[in-house]
Amino acid sequence: MQARVHALKPTARLAAGLVGLACLLAPLLISQSAMGATIPVAPQAGALAGALARARNGDTLVLAPGIHQGPVSIDRSVTVTGLAGTIVDGGGHGRVITVAAPNATLRGLTVINSGDKLSTEDSGIFVTAAADGAIIENNRLEENLIGIYLKGPENAQVRGNTIIGRRDLRMNERGNGVQLWNTPGSVIEGNDVRFGRDGIFVTTSRNNVFRNNRLQDLRFAVHYMYTNDSEVSGNISRDNHTGYAIMFSNALRIRGNLSEGDRDRGLLLNYANNSNITGNVIRNGPEKCVFIYNANMNRIDGNRFEGCDIGIHFTAGSERNRIANNAFIGSRTQVKYVGTRHVEWSADGRGNYWSDNTAFDLDGDGIADRPYHPNDLVDQIVWRHPLAKMLLNSPALQVLRWSQSEFPALHPGGVTDSAPLMSAPENSIN
Repeated sequence: MQARVHALKPTARLAAGLVGLACLLAPLLISQSAMGATIPVAPQAGALAGALARARNGDTLVLAPGIHQGPVSIDRSVTVTGLAGTIVDGGGHGRVITVAAPNATLRGLTVINSGDKLSTEDSGIFVTAAADGAIIENNRLEENLIGIYLKGPENAQVRGNTIIGRRDLRMNERGNGVQLWNTPGSVIEGNDVRFGRDGIFVTTSRNNVFRNNRLQDLRFAVHYMYTNDSEVSGNISRDNHTGYAIMFSNALRIRGNLSEGDRDRGLLLNYANNSNITGNVIRNGPEKCVFIYNANMNRIDGNRFEGCDIGIHFTAGSERNRIANNAFIGSRTQVKYVGTRHVEWSADGRGNYWSDNTAFDLDGDGIADRPYHPNDLVDQIVWRHPLAKMLLNSPALQVLRWSQSEFPALHPGGVTDSAPLMSAPENSIN
């Protein structure tokens, strides 16, 4: 019996050693399995669709240079990456790539030739509600109706892409560069968008961030509809019809954006409420730097409005806005307010800088000694009766303007800045 016991001891020790080795190797094996396989895909007919059908969650498909056939659909959590010269061509039909799995990634691809029907939302890359956490980065999209469409996913990221829209269609028939619907938490960052209809269009969403994008030759650079608690920051809009069109949205942070050379409006606020509009620059070109229509309880602070036909067109339906520390420079008409209410544009003892305010500051506190009224009764008459412009140089209107300057009680109402600044506040955008 004793001999038998001694004979079993080496076997037990071996078994224990194997169990220990298995415990050490298990995390490594699990990690390798989680990383998935790397699958090369040649540019052959049906090869990409076949590789996607065989792939498993965690796999990486590496597309070789050349033209890969679309349309294709991604229904598992994989990464699809392209080498230099990799093209996915939709052949003019539908959506070139549909992403319908969480945490899928598309990187380094050139995506071209979607269909041309807005009714079916034909897109270069279409991300469905099943694709939470999708990453679309460093791709190039050309000749697609809609560039990238996020329809319903949460926390998706679209970053570093170049999107060139259709130019062969009338503007209203084109799709948007990046389009979003009900995609909370998604971030659109560092993209270049040109041509198409709107650069970034969002509706019915929340908690989105649009940051550091460059948008050119579009209708609206950024177009907001029914989207709340979101951020628009550090974007550049050039040579568009309108820079930033913010409509029916609340609690936004719009800061540090540039609108330069846009045609109609740099910033449009239409039923936009309880938002902070700070540190933006609008200059050189727009008919109106800012148009505020039925927008309430907004903080408009530290912005620079320069070289427009009208600095701010402010409508009578807008209430309880805090407008201070802004610079109004060189616009033909600094403010257009067609109303008789008295509206104060200063806060905490500081107003705005007005380049046409020939004021004095005898006590040297940086605040002009007299309030500033950007408009007078003559302006009101001309806005209501445009033909009155023919009389602008007449003695009667000159006497009327002199009377108002000497007898403030004759002022018809409108905007008053009780603490106009003597110099323009600094702005981080040059």
